[in-house]
Amino acid sequence: MGKGFNKNRIKFRYNLMTIFTYVIGIILIIQLFNLQIVHGAEYREQSNTRLTRETTLEAARGSILDRTGNVLASSDMKFALELYKTKIEDETLNNSILGIIQVLEKYGVSYDDSFPININPFTYTIEGEALANWKEDFDLDENISAEEAFYKFKDKYNISNEDINEVRKIISIRYQITTQGYSSTKALTIAENIPREAVAEFSENSDKYPGTNIVVEPIREYTQGTLAAHVIGYASKISSEEYEVRKETYSQNDIIGKTGIESIFEEYLKGKNGTKQIDMAVDGTITAEYTAEEAIEGSDVVLTIDAELQRVTEQVLAENLQKIQTGGFGRAYAATASSCVVMDVRNGEILAMANVPTYNPQDFVGGISTENWNKYINDPAKPLVNKAIQNSYSPGSIFKMVTAIAGLETGAITSSTKINDTGVYNKYPDSPKNCWYYTDYHRGHGWLNVAQAIQKSCNYFFYETADRIGIDVLDQYATYFGLGKKTGVELLGETDGVLASRESKAALHPDSTNWNPGDTLNAGIGQGDNEFSPLQMAKYISMLANGGKNIDVSIVKTIRNADGSEVSKNEINEFVKQKLGLEDDTTGDLNINPENLQVVLEGMRSVTDEQGTASSVFQNFEIAVGGKTGSAEAPGNKVNAWFAGFAPFDNPEIAVIVMVENGGHGYYAGEAVREIMREYFGMNTENVTESVTATPYTESFR
Repeated sequence: MGKGFNKNRIKFRYNLMTIFTYVIGIILIIQLFNLQIVHGAEYREQSNTRLTRETTLEAARGSILDRTGNVLASSDMKFALELYKTKIEDETLNNSILGIIQVLEKYGVSYDDSFPININPFTYTIEGEALANWKEDFDLDENISAEEAFYKFKDKYNISNEDINEVRKIISIRYQITTQGYSSTKALTIAENIPREAVAEFSENSDKYPGTNIVVEPIREYTQGTLAAHVIGYASKISSEEYEVRKETYSQNDIIGKTGIESIFEEYLKGKNGTKQIDMAVDGTITAEYTAEEAIEGSDVVLTIDAELQRVTEQVLAENLQKIQTGGFGRAYAATASSCVVMDVRNGEILAMANVPTYNPQDFVGGISTENWNKYINDPAKPLVNKAIQNSYSPGSIFKMVTAIAGLETGAITSSTKINDTGVYNKYPDSPKNCWYYTDYHRGHGWLNVAQAIQKSCNYFFYETADRIGIDVLDQYATYFGLGKKTGVELLGETDGVLASRESKAALHPDSTNWNPGDTLNAGIGQGDNEFSPLQMAKYISMLANGGKNIDVSIVKTIRNADGSEVSKNEINEFVKQKLGLEDDTTGDLNINPENLQVVLEGMRSVTDEQGTASSVFQNFEIAVGGKTGSAEAPGNKVNAWFAGFAPFDNPEIAVIVMVENGGHGYYAGEAVREIMREYFGMNTENVTESVTATPYTESFR
């Protein structure tokens, strides 16, 4: 009985499951019938009246700041008006377009108008073959007049307005739609740079303007005008070549860093775009919108420069250049440009880097005009070039401290060694060399030790010292001070410069490759093939001032991410090294004898003393300064002016290098250095530079 009972129970359960499955099937069939037949038309109508569109949320580009947080480059918001295709009648579309134009005109916003027929009077703005093709494209008779064509378009677009001016405005947008196209997912941009008041009006009355959408786009803004332009660089619309390389992460309308910090740190500054979903009815009414993925703004790059010191430096350079050009120092020189680097001698941070003339990076936002572009590229002073790092110049006498250190360290000379400058160095009769003092005054400096030779800038003394040590040893010490190689600063286009050597002669003068004693003599006074950038010279002077310690030159203090975290210095260094293709600095430490170094520094101190070549510039200056003037021959019968200084002498903080193209005399550049130091040490009570009134010392011309 038990077994029979179990069999019946199993059979009952099986039948019950069969019935249940059957019922579920019936229900599904009924529901499917209900969806497809009974309410199918209704649901299809709902589906056909709903559109979902995805738009990009543009990420704000990161800012560029100075060391104290002053904003040098930032992102402002730009608003554009787009129009999407919707299922509305011509009359509704035409009225909407007219309303859009009236709002734009109310706020003075221009819109693209490429319709080639003017009214009052009726005329074509196209001609010849283009007119023939245009007529063919729109099925117009070849001999039709402008007025007749205009009314053909009015009929084509079913415009019922009678006001001819309103008709012309409506046609202008409808013509864009015809020629450029748009769809429910591809918009036509009607206008850009719309003010917030117009945005508010469009938003509050969105039902009157079906299919419209306000797009928010970040726009680059250089808040300090030309300040630090060569450091910051500029960002502009991505080129077709750049887009091909970066199309996976960029759109064809993106901006991208082209020069300076904007270019080097593009990957950090760019940010990450987000997406927004918009639901709308076919009549263009937005029914819902929500953020699918948040945009993440770019990281901020914090520079080592000080904005106020940078501003004063640029002002001082411009005033100094003008003074040289107008004969303010006694004789006018056709000086063309100047450059300056202010460096913290303790850590290699660049506090200011300036060039005159300069440019305005804002000119490049949205694309530079032909007029401005031609102005920049045709200027013989090359305002777009960062001369502080991209150009190299013969250093002249400011190189002599390298020769002095090499001589002292090798024992070729001592601090008490005296050399008699007789005016003409004729140890090698085939290559006699005059001291500049003999050229000007037909006599020599007489007996000088190394500190006095630096003070007087005596060529003769350094001819003899260079000859004693030889070019290979001189190169060893120059290399240690960073001359003839990139500093590794975080900027594009840095030059290696040229360090006069056997190798450089073979490369630069293949017809005269044999190194001779005259080449060594020229190299010892900073001439010959020697050419270095102002930045390299700033590093060299900083190393002299800090006791001979090597430093890592930098213009970037930190990078701050959108979430508040900071990028590690190691990561920044590795990024820059790879971006610029730099190699690790393997320069060894020469362990310069502090006593030898002090002798050289004392010589630099005497340059700004009563009998020095820059005494008139620094007399009565509140802080003791170590300095060196330099006047270096340049192509075209020009003489570039250099001044290298550091202060305070007893506890150095900064080094300042000023170079003036065809500036004549190093003494002239010294005044600019003095005024920059005055700003750094807080001596300026007014933002007006002070002129030198004292009579120049007679040896101020080297």
